[in-house]
Amino acid sequence: MLDMIGDYWLLGLAVLVALAAFGIVAMLSKYVRLMLNIVRDTPAFLLINPAHCERIEGRKINFRAFDGTLLQGMYVRADLATPSVSEEIGSQYVEGVGWHGRYFSPGSRGVIIYCHEYGSDMHSWSRYCRALLKAGFDIFTFDFRSHGESGSLSGYEPRFWCTDKEVSDCLGALAFVQSQMEVEKRELPIGFLGVSRGGCAALITAAEVGKNSFLKAVLTDGAFSTDTLLELFMKRWVHIFARVRIVYENHHRSFWHFLRWLLLKFARIRFHCRFPSVRKNIRRIKNQAVFFIHGERDSYIPQEQAQGLYELSSSSPRHLWIVPDAKHNQSVAADAELYRALTVGFFERYLASSSRETTTVEEPYREKVNSLFDREESLISSTLFEEAQEYVGEGNRILGGEACQGSAEEVRAVSGPVPQSTA
Repeated sequence: MLDMIGDYWLLGLAVLVALAAFGIVAMLSKYVRLMLNIVRDTPAFLLINPAHCERIEGRKINFRAFDGTLLQGMYVRADLATPSVSEEIGSQYVEGVGWHGRYFSPGSRGVIIYCHEYGSDMHSWSRYCRALLKAGFDIFTFDFRSHGESGSLSGYEPRFWCTDKEVSDCLGALAFVQSQMEVEKRELPIGFLGVSRGGCAALITAAEVGKNSFLKAVLTDGAFSTDTLLELFMKRWVHIFARVRIVYENHHRSFWHFLRWLLLKFARIRFHCRFPSVRKNIRRIKNQAVFFIHGERDSYIPQEQAQGLYELSSSSPRHLWIVPDAKHNQSVAADAELYRALTVGFFERYLASSSRETTTVEEPYREKVNSLFDREESLISSTLFEEAQEYVGEGNRILGGEACQGSAEEVRAVSGPVPQSTA
């Protein structure tokens, strides 16, 4: 018996190792299969009915993403934009009344490329950018692929998570605006304003273009990094399929990093796209100013996502504003007046290079906003503006300020109840 054990111990050890490896592979396979549902089924966090935002028409444009997908965009000139009160007026404006073949305002202070959130469309720009238009910036907005009037790519279905396809769309939008500048012999500064997934695509695009001489600034509202947010969701929902509590509560963090990596590899094959990391790309942004806005009460994407991106950013200048009492994509509603003052102040400072004398930021915010953006970096606190907010008054705190009609409560009543986090 001892002789037999001595002769076959290596074989027995090999069998044990194989069984252990099979068990690990089976466990990881189960984890990954179930976690792919997170990538596939995460819903859009769109908490506003776009019908409540005043529709401002512009000049409709077809252009192509970097991979050739046909997209629909719209250019809104600061000197011509007026609300369309009927489809007839809107179509006349689109056909070029007053345009004379030119896309840019004669006195344009710069171009803001608006990148909408997942599940929305290019017309949502008025909720976030109306004050910028009033301040003299032209707006270029567009539908991401498979949204609105843009085309789709065979085999690709858009999801909440930012992929290389959305980055390709942003690169195409940036290239289109620059090509029109060459045609009109203009050199205008460009900024991105992206919301949620659109903000992720804008940040990665800024990292891709590097020292682009025209792209000067990126502002995001509710941005996140796919890899770290997926890891958070995995930990949040693991109890659904992991029967032994002590197992899922005691995994080392390296296990979650590995599982995240494995999940993204499988997702790339399953969904025919890559999922670039904002966390990794943010370090490459060195030539553009960045401004992160995030809701303090965001139950979908915790504020730590914005704080982490701010800390990782090597861009200078950089700014972060965590908006009290704001949920996901609701910062513009939680503090509409201050939101407008800070977005206008940011782009005036880093696109238009405005001085304190030429800024259009209105009192009572002007002095404090100018002071903030004179710094290389700042953690903006709403308490700095409490006195100003008392001056403005609660009556002005409506969704999107002038761009939207009705109160936050009225909009939520139409859009349905706000889902509550199960975390």
